[in-house]
Amino acid sequence: MKGLVVGQSAHTRRIFTAADINSYRALTGDNGLEFGAAGPAGKRATVPGPLLGGLFSDLLGTRLPGRGTNWLKQHFTFPRPAYLNELLTAEVKIIHLRPEKALVNLRTMCKNPAGEIVCEGEALVLVTDLLNSSRVQ
Repeated sequence: MKGLVVGQSAHTRRIFTAADINSYRALTGDNGLEFGAAGPAGKRATVPGPLLGGLFSDLLGTRLPGRGTNWLKQHFTFPRPAYLNELLTAEVKIIHLRPEKALVNLRTMCKNPAGEIVCEGEALVLVTDLLNSSRVQ
């Protein structure tokens, strides 16, 4: 299916800063009570889940599968917090291909610098350019 194979992956790295959180709050109206604020007793500021999801959106639309991708469904879990000012690594990995429907299932995962998972799940995408080109290889 157009060069896509099970096991293929792509990743990106990003450090979210206080400025990113402020932009997120301005856009969404989030008041920061649950995340993104330093909080009481010096508690470390965390990255909102939707910003982590944005890393996957970027990867799916620009790298794997890439252009022509429509994000249909995503499931997330957040086993531990992601903190501001730390290098996060997001990865998408193809786990299932359905060329007859131009559908691709991908595992999505984001890790902190210690290699601990801060966000994981699965995405289902429709790769529309497969519908308009050769669908079977």
